[in-house]
Amino acid sequence: MTARAIPAPSRFAWPWLDRGGRVSALRIAVLVALTSPALVLLALLAGGDLGPEPWKQATREAGSHAAHILLISLAVTPLRWVAGWPKAATLRRMVGLAALAYALLHLALYAGHLAWDLWAVAKEIALRVYLTLGFVVLLGLCVLGWTSTDRAQARLGRRWKRLHRWVYALSAAAVLHAFLQSRARADSAVVLAGCWIWLMLWRLLPGEHRARPLALAGLAVAAAVATAVVEFVWYGAATNLPAARILAANLDLAAGLRPAQGILLAGLAVALLPLPRLLRPARA
Repeated sequence: MTARAIPAPSRFAWPWLDRGGRVSALRIAVLVALTSPALVLLALLAGGDLGPEPWKQATREAGSHAAHILLISLAVTPLRWVAGWPKAATLRRMVGLAALAYALLHLALYAGHLAWDLWAVAKEIALRVYLTLGFVVLLGLCVLGWTSTDRAQARLGRRWKRLHRWVYALSAAAVLHAFLQSRARADSAVVLAGCWIWLMLWRLLPGEHRARPLALAGLAVAAAVATAVVEFVWYGAATNLPAARILAANLDLAAGLRPAQGILLAGLAVALLPLPRLLRPARA
């Protein structure tokens, strides 16, 4: 048997270049969008504009960005199907590595919050379950980031896909980390859970239904219901708040926009994306 060919390093390694080595306006725009929150956050931290506990607040913000960008990386494939935009797939690696970068920043800022006492950081991670979980997610993202190159993909072969499917479990653990950290103020964590549920349910759809508006509308309803159930279970099991009243608030428009309602509206908006392509007259 001949040895597997290992590709030479590609000019695509620079985030602003496409695979042809050309400067890409799309990739530059995405790079700016991914890096801007970190630059703003660090500027606010340096200027002392993050409240009485700036390092703690910065740590939370960086962790929130990491979780959001991780879910965005999982949304690249649905976007490719639903919007009929194959070029979206070329952005997946950049977005995934950005999630890793924000997770590393999250850890670095936490160390700064503890006055750079690395022994104290290690003890906190070992003793607090939600920190242990978050650190496990970080380690997993480091493995996926290290093996995200073309060279690693060629070397691992079929094992590469099996390895990178762990991103689904890591993203679920990141959502749980958000719940454990938020405790009684879990609206943002519930939204993350709803997005994760939609992304996983979409992957369970048969291929021919992944870009059909009716199927996507049904998926929006299913994800919204599941989000409401997750919210109910969390508040009922982890807090002393009235979980039943919180669940009932999803049916009360006067109670303000609830996470499940937001997931429903976002899902229905996604269901409209394929319509322009479906209604476009077929070319001769």
